[in-house]
Amino acid sequence: MILIMTDDQGYGDLGAHGNPYVKTPAIDDFYGKSVRFTDFHVDPSCSPTRSALLTGNYSARAGVWHTIGGRSLLKEGMVTMPEVFKDNGYETAVFGKWHLGENYPFRPMDRGFKESIVHGGGGVGQNPDYWGNNYIDDTYKHNGEFEKYDGYCNTVWFDQALNYIKKNKDKPFFCYIPTNLPHAPLIVDDKYVEPYKGKVSDRIANYYGMVSKIDEDVATLFKEVKEMGLEENTIVIFMTDNGPCPWFGGVVIDFETGFVEEGYTDGMRGGKIWGYENGHHVPFFIRWPNGNIEGGKDIDALSGHIDVMPTLIDLCQLDIDGDLKMDGRSLVPLLNGDEKTWKDDRSIIVHNQRVEYPVKDKEYQVLTNEWRLVKRRKDELYNIKTDPGQKNNVVDEHPEIVADLYERYNVWWEDVSVDFDEYAQIHIGTPYENPVTLYPHDAHTRDKKKIWVINVARDGKYEIGVARSPKESGRNIVKYKEGDAKTEVGSAFLNIGNISKTSPIINDMASVKFEVNLKAGTTCLNAFFKLNENDKLLTSPFLYVNYVGEADQTEVKDYVASEPDRLLKDNYKQNVVLFD
Repeated sequence: MILIMTDDQGYGDLGAHGNPYVKTPAIDDFYGKSVRFTDFHVDPSCSPTRSALLTGNYSARAGVWHTIGGRSLLKEGMVTMPEVFKDNGYETAVFGKWHLGENYPFRPMDRGFKESIVHGGGGVGQNPDYWGNNYIDDTYKHNGEFEKYDGYCNTVWFDQALNYIKKNKDKPFFCYIPTNLPHAPLIVDDKYVEPYKGKVSDRIANYYGMVSKIDEDVATLFKEVKEMGLEENTIVIFMTDNGPCPWFGGVVIDFETGFVEEGYTDGMRGGKIWGYENGHHVPFFIRWPNGNIEGGKDIDALSGHIDVMPTLIDLCQLDIDGDLKMDGRSLVPLLNGDEKTWKDDRSIIVHNQRVEYPVKDKEYQVLTNEWRLVKRRKDELYNIKTDPGQKNNVVDEHPEIVADLYERYNVWWEDVSVDFDEYAQIHIGTPYENPVTLYPHDAHTRDKKKIWVINVARDGKYEIGVARSPKESGRNIVKYKEGDAKTEVGSAFLNIGNISKTSPIINDMASVKFEVNLKAGTTCLNAFFKLNENDKLLTSPFLYVNYVGEADQTEVKDYVASEPDRLLKDNYKQNVVLFD
């Protein structure tokens, strides 16, 4: 089983879908041999789609409704697709973009993948990624540890996937290749860009060059899989995670209306994050010759990312423990041509939150086979069959349809919103990850300060290093030249539960280290710097948390809610007792 998912590539960014510019011969050939779901939908941004794909549940239920700020961490306890495959004797691996958490228990290796090579965060070069990564000869996390790889990032993912497949070709395997291309930054060798220069804007030319690079590596993968004799009995899926990015990617839109000004979208309106069709309607091609899933057929039933996991469980005849709850449904009846058991008035909900706490009635779409109820600044209704470009808002003409679709949204919201007040907790002091690096990417933000929700796994002494940049950067907290006098230039602050500590910053320091004695439980951790010069506040630190051993003291103090806790949410329950 091979699942390829590209990043920020739109439905229209394939030659097979009519794009007059971009060349994708390998994917087009696969399109011609596969079964295509022509009305397939995902979330309108990265992490939410990944959480839904890997759990068979709506991203809101999986605890993921943003790409940063502690809201991209896949909820503990959610059963994942690789876990089910692994429990059924499959080898499991991921190569590329994870974007569901950097620390235990959210890493790929904690969620069912036996083998993982991934970059950090939502894109190469973001703050959880290795310092200095720039797409070429980078350092990625291999099973949780940084390791150097030669070559262009996309080729690394596909080459490592091929090595893995060769190693496991005589075993059942699940190989997930979520490449970071063509997500920004648009870095690719100019030879891939050159064919598009002068035909489209420079930005879109670079974007199409990245699509061409994807296609080249897909071609190599398919060729070698065939040479290994695996083509006939390997399920292969190609899809994308959301529509093209209108800020940095392959489409330019009018930000007032969402109508496309540049880029090919097969007539669809909008782009990534936007509440129109081009934000969430994506390609989904599946092929399995030995399973009679091939032949260039279209299936136009409403379907989505939540359906992939139940479909693969059915196709691969995987056993599951107990009654596994999933919002999706198996597409196997459609693949088998049995549409009678599928026909009903199905709806799928898509929403865009990108906030700390989800807000009801904020930017949602209710999808049915015929209708799209779109909520942006106001309610909009489109008949997607007669108006695929969403140009004619008929909300005033069909109040009964609006009422019906809104009630579906209301029922859905009541179902998925039951634990929106809960926080994903990064664990410290475990045998699975120690020391732990806490990245600004996964912290909540209050008054410009970063706050992490942590689960202290065991009583003991912890050393916490507070740095302004990652260790591997070699940077100090403030600018410092060799030979400069070592002077105090400010202070570092650490707040954890009822403990508050301060330490001076000497200008040659790369980090400030604190020692604290913690009792097991859940609390909040907050750190920042202040410089003496104009009391300047420096936030977004990197924290290095190391369990050292048993605590020096055993005098337990009553827990007192500290400022970081109140900043997060007044009703957030704390159960940790700290001592120092």
